[in-house]
Amino acid sequence: MAAAAAAAVGGPQPPQPELPAAGLALDKAATAAHLKAALSRPDNRAGAEELQALLERVLSAERPLAVAADGEEAAAGGGGPGAAEEEALEWCKCLLAGGGGYEEFCAAVRAYDPAALCGLVWTANFVAYRCRTCGISPCMSLCAECFHQGDHTGHDFNMFRSQAGGACDCGDSNVMRESGFCRRHQIKSSSNIPCVPKDLLMMSEFVLPRFIFCLIQYLREGYNEPAADVPSEKDLSKVLQLLEPQISFLEDLTKMGGAMRSVLTQVLTNQQNYKDLTSGLGENTCAKKSHEKYLIALKSSGLTYPEDKLVYGIQEPSAGTSTLAVQGFAGATGTLGQLDSSDEEDQDGSQGLGKRKRVKLSSSTKDQSIMDVLKHKSFLEELLFWTIKYEFPQKMVTFLLNMLPDQEYKVAFTKTFVQHYAFIMKTLKKSHESDTMSNRIVHISVQLFSNEELARQVTEECQLLDIMVTVLLYMMESCLIKSELQDEENSLHVVVNCGEALLKNNTYWPLVSDFINILSHQSVAKKFLEDHGLLVTWMNFVSFFQGMNLNKRELNEHVEFESQTYYAAFAAELEACAQPMWGLLSHCKVRETQEYTRNVVRYCLEALQDWFDAINFVDEPAPNQVTFHLPLHRYYAMFLSKAVKCQELDLDSVLPDQEMLMKLMIHPLQIQASLAEIHSNMWVRNGLQIKGQAMTYVQSHFCNSMIDPDIYLLQVCASRLDPDYFISSVFERFKVVDLLTMASQHQNTVLDAEHERSMLEGALTFLVILLSLRLHLGMSDDEILRAEMVAQLCMNDRTHSSLLDLIPENPNPKSGIIPGSYSFESVLSAVADFKAPVFEPGGSMQQGMYTPKAEVWDQEFDPVMVILRTVYRRDVQSAMDRYTAFLKQNGKFPGNPWPPYKKRTPLHPSYKGLMRLLHCKTLHIVLFTLLYKILMDHQNLSEHVLCMVLYLIELGLENSADEESDEEASVCGPERCHDSWFPGSNLVANMRHFINYVRVRVPETAPEVKRDSPASTSSDSLGSLQSSRRPKVLQRENSGTAQVFSLVAERRKKFQEIINRSSNEANQVVRPKTSSKWSAPGSAPQLTTAILEIKESILSLLIKLHHKLSGKQNSYYPPWLDDIEILIQPEIPKYSHGDGITAVERILLKAALQSRMNKRIIEEICRKVTPPVPPRKVTAAEKKTLDKEERRQKARERQQKLLAEFASRQKSFMETAMDVVLGQCRDNTEPKKLPITEEEQIYPWDTCAAVHDVRLSLLQRYFKDSSCLLAVSIGWEGGVYVQTCGHTLHIDCHKSYMESLRNDQVLQGFSVDKGEFTCPLCRQFANSVLPCYPGSNMENNLWQRPSNKSLQDLIKEVEELQGRPGAFPVSISSETNLSKEMESVMKDIKNTTQKKYRDYSKTPGSPDNDFLFMYSVARTNLELELIHRGGNLCSGGASTAGKRSCLNQLFHVLALHMRLYSIDSEFNPWGKLTQLEEMNSQLGNEEQQPEVPILYHDVTSLLLIQILMMPQPLRKDHFTCIVKVLFALLYTQALVALSVKCNEEDRSAWKHTGALKKNTCDAEKSYKVLLSFVISELSKGKLYHEEGAQECAMVSPIAWSSESMEKYLQDFCLPFLRITSLLQHHLFGEDLPSCQEEEEFSVLSSCLGLLPTFYQTEHPFISASCLDWPVPAFDIIAQWCSEINSFTERHAEQGKALLIQESRWKLPHLLQLPENYNTIFQYYHRKTCSVCTKVPKDPAVCLVCGTFVCLKGLCCKQQSYCECVLHSQNCGAGTGIFLLVNASVIIIIRGHRFCLWGSVYLDAHGEEDRDLRRGKPLYICKERYKVLEQQWISHTFDHINKRWGPHYNGL
Repeated sequence: MAAAAAAAVGGPQPPQPELPAAGLALDKAATAAHLKAALSRPDNRAGAEELQALLERVLSAERPLAVAADGEEAAAGGGGPGAAEEEALEWCKCLLAGGGGYEEFCAAVRAYDPAALCGLVWTANFVAYRCRTCGISPCMSLCAECFHQGDHTGHDFNMFRSQAGGACDCGDSNVMRESGFCRRHQIKSSSNIPCVPKDLLMMSEFVLPRFIFCLIQYLREGYNEPAADVPSEKDLSKVLQLLEPQISFLEDLTKMGGAMRSVLTQVLTNQQNYKDLTSGLGENTCAKKSHEKYLIALKSSGLTYPEDKLVYGIQEPSAGTSTLAVQGFAGATGTLGQLDSSDEEDQDGSQGLGKRKRVKLSSSTKDQSIMDVLKHKSFLEELLFWTIKYEFPQKMVTFLLNMLPDQEYKVAFTKTFVQHYAFIMKTLKKSHESDTMSNRIVHISVQLFSNEELARQVTEECQLLDIMVTVLLYMMESCLIKSELQDEENSLHVVVNCGEALLKNNTYWPLVSDFINILSHQSVAKKFLEDHGLLVTWMNFVSFFQGMNLNKRELNEHVEFESQTYYAAFAAELEACAQPMWGLLSHCKVRETQEYTRNVVRYCLEALQDWFDAINFVDEPAPNQVTFHLPLHRYYAMFLSKAVKCQELDLDSVLPDQEMLMKLMIHPLQIQASLAEIHSNMWVRNGLQIKGQAMTYVQSHFCNSMIDPDIYLLQVCASRLDPDYFISSVFERFKVVDLLTMASQHQNTVLDAEHERSMLEGALTFLVILLSLRLHLGMSDDEILRAEMVAQLCMNDRTHSSLLDLIPENPNPKSGIIPGSYSFESVLSAVADFKAPVFEPGGSMQQGMYTPKAEVWDQEFDPVMVILRTVYRRDVQSAMDRYTAFLKQNGKFPGNPWPPYKKRTPLHPSYKGLMRLLHCKTLHIVLFTLLYKILMDHQNLSEHVLCMVLYLIELGLENSADEESDEEASVCGPERCHDSWFPGSNLVANMRHFINYVRVRVPETAPEVKRDSPASTSSDSLGSLQSSRRPKVLQRENSGTAQVFSLVAERRKKFQEIINRSSNEANQVVRPKTSSKWSAPGSAPQLTTAILEIKESILSLLIKLHHKLSGKQNSYYPPWLDDIEILIQPEIPKYSHGDGITAVERILLKAALQSRMNKRIIEEICRKVTPPVPPRKVTAAEKKTLDKEERRQKARERQQKLLAEFASRQKSFMETAMDVVLGQCRDNTEPKKLPITEEEQIYPWDTCAAVHDVRLSLLQRYFKDSSCLLAVSIGWEGGVYVQTCGHTLHIDCHKSYMESLRNDQVLQGFSVDKGEFTCPLCRQFANSVLPCYPGSNMENNLWQRPSNKSLQDLIKEVEELQGRPGAFPVSISSETNLSKEMESVMKDIKNTTQKKYRDYSKTPGSPDNDFLFMYSVARTNLELELIHRGGNLCSGGASTAGKRSCLNQLFHVLALHMRLYSIDSEFNPWGKLTQLEEMNSQLGNEEQQPEVPILYHDVTSLLLIQILMMPQPLRKDHFTCIVKVLFALLYTQALVALSVKCNEEDRSAWKHTGALKKNTCDAEKSYKVLLSFVISELSKGKLYHEEGAQECAMVSPIAWSSESMEKYLQDFCLPFLRITSLLQHHLFGEDLPSCQEEEEFSVLSSCLGLLPTFYQTEHPFISASCLDWPVPAFDIIAQWCSEINSFTERHAEQGKALLIQESRWKLPHLLQLPENYNTIFQYYHRKTCSVCTKVPKDPAVCLVCGTFVCLKGLCCKQQSYCECVLHSQNCGAGTGIFLLVNASVIIIIRGHRFCLWGSVYLDAHGEEDRDLRRGKPLYICKERYKVLEQQWISHTFDHINKRWGPHYNGL
């Protein structure tokens, strides 16, 4: 054996192909066994060498990639590239198993698996689970098996479709709690698993290194640098395809369990092995070549292979900061030139700028080697290198991840991954498939970095944070452009360019998400926050986003191209800046972390200062520019807020100087003003996208990272800056300074008149928000959550999931606030009531909604919060409307309420300064001016403005400094008042201060100028007014006029002062503004100065406003004059409903409460007689409402007229809709369930349609075709059902309506060409019109008069009438028109039916066929109505479902058509029914097929045929006559069937008992007699004969009592009676009687006139008493029986089968569905389709029959019809109801259209989960399913569901 082995090794030639395969296998096994033995010896050097040689040969034989140099090697390929590799794999398997069988070897290794971890790896689209209750890391996920094996009842879990792939965490206690482990992984089984025997895996240790090296050689070989222009994906994927078996082999090894994984880990991480095999130093040329390729690949990746000793030193830098900065500079500047040269516009400038900027960047990065140096020391490292190079092939990724349960490997792999991080970033940037690649990267990194212990270790040992931050910085540096913010020419700031693919395609997200992931670990985040260098680098990174996506307002043209880059910008700020910020903030929760906050704040301010310098910012923002992106401001704001809220830091210690604060507030304020401008349509020329930005900025996912920090920052600035400066800045930014003048006319130099009002509203609203929002100023987290929730619920009722989505969560998933957390649920139940899902049977499906509780509306509705959180302005209105409705309903306030004033949470002491804004003169002047303008009705002021003004006054009174004594308030330093309006800054005091004259600048044209020259402004005239009250005022007033107050000038002065104070150098003075913006345009009229006489104070203005609002003079009377208590114990409610009047009253009361002086002055003002208020004009708005009412009234009258007209016309149009339902009736009682296991399957043989089909084909076998078609009805499975909405119109009107529809191109879901339309009155869907028969009511009475003719006479009349040719007694000229219409309806009805449901005759197209079709239409409609009534007529009354019935009209149409076909003259069933025949006529037609015996006829069909054969309208007594005749036949059939059912003895017994009574008087009406006669007649034939033993078993052995027989007979006849009664009801308009179920038979029969009227109902009712025989009973029965006898002579069994008719069908139902949706989902979503045997992408299940189909699947397409459409035609004649398994939704297919119906499965909150996006457990909603079934049965899908679309057969 040894010799043989040696020969095999030595011989270079491959094993001969001729050798039989078995021999080969033996040979391999033997060799392997030999080698294993050799290696087990203590001295195994020889064995090892032998094995090496063998492997060398075997493994290098497979070189399909290298072009074969010599023919021999090519031959080894065995013809194709696959053979050699398979050969090599076979060898490997054999060697691993050491001579044994490979399968046994696998099993042996598995036995040693300590299965503590699951670690199952999955790829995208896999269905996995996540349980938040059990997860420690939010990324935790479980495979379905582990999830269902564990116990998660009551947990917060959901199912999800994996986006990027993942791995199961079961058994890993770092990521999840042990309580959630499944049964398999609960046991820590490692303890009791025996040690692995050495020799088991010995071979693996030798073979695997060579195998992996071979794989690496392949990868080196196959890689070619892609040419610059052509992506090389094809070559790469080819190489990968060839390697598929090898990698799969490795993957299988990993699945063998822990023992094998640890061997693989050894192999992959062993550095010695790697060195020996790959160094390329040996004499092997192949290896040399491969090593060169490797070096080339490294180089082309921009990496250096550190050969020189020098670089070695660098590669492992000391733990401290590396000394590489120098090389960093060099590297950076070196690469810069080429980066920037692409910037063609302005090369020199930008390049210079780039260099300057970039160098500065690079100096802060730690270390160039992070980016450029890679040294591989093990297989694992090089494998990862190639995995990245080949852009993460899925197989490789799964292999690398499958190894992760091995702890040692996990650490090694994580370090390797970090080492390659920069390389990953470079590859990702170049990749063409960045999406796929991103997913694969995250698939790996999320497994590594979610583990805190691992992340900490790598951070300490591998500088993970440095690497990540540097890599991110480098990545963004590649797409920087010059910022144009502020100073376009000289700006030195660079920002990312949002149009670049890097941002647009979100390419950066894998890296950012890793960064966020590691920052969620406290230990890692602390390292980051302590490291000053890192913070500086990070702030640099953030500043790249500061000011990106700058918008410039278009002033002239509309922008040609609307860029959508803003998506990229918002996403980038949220993901790259805000989420890491939230991650860091979550670790700054306690006092001990103050230092971190100080660090961040310090570097943030430094970065901001650099930014202001770089953009050359001084004091004014550039006009008409806005950027929504200020991440540095927001970092600063959020850390400030945290510091005060959680860390007890003193705010002032982290605030900069005044000048910096002034700069800080400019840009956030600019954003607020721009929001107002955008909403005022001032940016409309920039296109829709600017609105999109404004909406995104406040949208729920962004608001707490964008608008909230901005407003908070402004609040901080306002609390520390001079209030007058701040207020004037606000009004200047909002461009409404010029509007704030007392003059009635003014010129606004910066704003068009139409924008003034909304900008003023914007400015005031902003101030209100600024002063009343407390999100960061003292509210606790729960209060914030509550306020957010209330605001959302007030706008609209919300579902649970939309609430979760709308409440701004902390966007960092790891912040610890879990959506759906405990506090969320408890707050929700406190503020809202749950409205269960409702189902209006004809209406839309509502989901479960939450709606605010009454006390929330009453006490917590906060308009300020609503305004802040609305994305659409209409939501504010909606909230107000709901609030108004609530107040009206509860009788709290009848009128139109104003937004309520709500008391605020107390301010945190650090922010007390904010309230100074309310007590500054500037604001008071603005308020005074606005009140005055509103009172004087100046233009451009609205109720909204007044509302805000009053709100601000009230805020000021609530937050006034503690009440100062009135005396000192009026004593003021004389110097304060000469230029000012008000003496002090306290609102309470200023309210009562009278202002007499004001000097204003007005255009010369203004009315103020024409007044007398202000001679009267002398000071004494002024003084005399006031001297009595305020002597001190006199001496102070230099001139009697208060000065013009210029907001802008004041602000400039303030700014100047501050800057001069802070830096005394003169050159710091602000450059004077000379821009034309401030000087009025020359064309406008000149401004002159006029002096206005005012003589008002804020108090007097308020009182006059009260009069104005109430429209009454002297309407205000101080309440405390009557009830002094009010002042002593004021009960001012915390929350006040009401309108402007109540608001004014509240304010005056508060003012009086706060100071005695105010109280006195209010009283004085009220005493004076107020000047008369001008009579109130009807405002435009009111006029509108008056007009509206009138218009409505008129419209109503018009409508009534129209309706009356319609009613008087006599042409109705009705709609027909094809459908099938009857076919689904079944005769067994147990409901069918949807199959959810392999055993339960449904076989549709017990449906009514199937039975009828069998019957027809049997008849056709034996009888004459034409008579067969008269003996049955069709349409059980595809008949036509006609229903109408009951509206009528003229024929011509209909024609023109159809024309207009044809021209109207906007059609929804119906095609006019096919004759579809919607009813012009009720918009119901229709596809045909049904002519109404013109007959007056008078005639009706004629037809219904009862006649006393005998039955015999009537029978004759009927016969004659049927014989007449088909003429209608129509005396109206429109006859031709009418019959034309009737033809077209018939055509419509035929066309809606599929052909296979029309042609039943053997000779297609024969008239008999149409004849059958027509009376079956009638039958179908009657049967369906019966089903709608629940299958019986007990309830009586008019027809259900509110449908106005159109059977009457339909009958006219059908009758007309029936009479066009002459009935087969030889066979008129009427004759057979009513006359005895001579016997001889039977003999003649033996040779033909006989006609169907009358007892085999379907009686209901006969009824319809008889009636449709009569001329219309029918006389009532004729109808009754036909019914009587047919009842006799039906009763006989019942007797025959009964006789067949019972056994021989019973039959003979009855035969005798009956025979005895045959001659009694009412023998014809006794069923016993008749039965015995039937039996004796039929005994003559062979019907009862030939009953073998097997037959007897079939017949039920029950003993028949007379009761049970009576019941059987009644049940047999009932269906006929029901149909007949319905028909009578429709034809003659008689009401149906209602009754109990047990007396249904008797009631119906008397209603039909079968029962004699004098019939007493005391003794038990006998069905036979209804019989009324047209001819002697025994004779005709004998005749009927003889027909059967002659048939059974030949075919006895069939004769019997045709007789027994099961008449009782259960009503149709849809399949029963399981309670929990998961049962359906788990069974079907992996199920293979029976047609194409694949697992469908979109599986669906038919709810009528349970068939499993592929939705949209091209695999099952037949002649351009996809499977669902096809099935809907086969199963439901064009109607299909399918449950889409992956979406939980039901779709309906109707003909060529389809609609999404909705879902019958809802979650615990009553919501649908379409597409299973949320993955919450779903439960069946019985009511919804009932509604679906109801719509199916009543054929109302078309009318109820509105959203139909064509499916083009593609479903």
